[in-house]
Amino acid sequence: MEATTAPGARSGARPTDATAGESAREAVETVPAPIADPAPLGLGAFALTTFVLSFFNAGLVSDAGEPIVFGLAIAYGGLAQLLAGMWEFKNNNTFGATAFTSFGAFWLSLAAYALFFAESIPAENVGDAVGLYLIAWGIFTAYMWIASFRVSLAVMLVFALLAPTFVVLGIGDAAGNETITHIGGWLGIATAVVAWYASFAGVTNKTFGRVVLPVRPLK
Repeated sequence: MEATTAPGARSGARPTDATAGESAREAVETVPAPIADPAPLGLGAFALTTFVLSFFNAGLVSDAGEPIVFGLAIAYGGLAQLLAGMWEFKNNNTFGATAFTSFGAFWLSLAAYALFFAESIPAENVGDAVGLYLIAWGIFTAYMWIASFRVSLAVMLVFALLAPTFVVLGIGDAAGNETITHIGGWLGIATAVVAWYASFAGVTNKTFGRVVLPVRPLK
C-alpha cells in the first residue's frame, strides 16, 4: 500500500502572491519530511489480531480464553492500525488510509461490543445482530477487494480471503451453526497468514533496499 505524491505538489515552489509575507514564502518552500511506510504496521496489526481470534472461531482453542483477544483488539488491531491509517492519509494513500482506519475501527468496535454492550442484547437476538454486523463488514471488504486490483497481488489476496471470512462468520452466527463458524475461523487463519506475508514483505524489502519477498504490484 505505497503512498502516492500529492497532485501538483512541487518542491521549492514560490508563491505568486506579491502580498505574501516572508513567513508565508518560507512555509511554501518547506518540503515536508517523508515518513516511513505505515503499511507493514497496519498489515501486521491486522494479521496478528485476526490470527488469534480465528483460532477461537475455528474451535482450535477453548472459548474460555477468548478475553485475551480484547486487549489485543484494542491496542494492536485497533489503535496501532488506526494510527497506520492516519499516516496513510499523510502519505496521500487513499486505499491504505481507508483500509487501515476502517479495520482499526472494526477491532475497537468489536472489543467495545464484547466488553460493554453484549449483555444489552437479548439472547435470542444476539446471533442475528452479530451476523448482520459481520456481513456488513463483508460488504465493505468486498468493494475494497475490487479497489485492491490496483495495489498488489498480496493485498488483493488478503481482501479476497477476508470478504468470505466475514460473510461465513456472519452466516454462522445468524444461523447458530458452529460448523459454519469453524469454517469462517479457518478462512480467518488463511487471511492472517497472507496479511502477515504482505507485512513481512513490506518491512523486509524496505530494510534490505531491494525486493526480497515479492508482492507483485498491480498498477
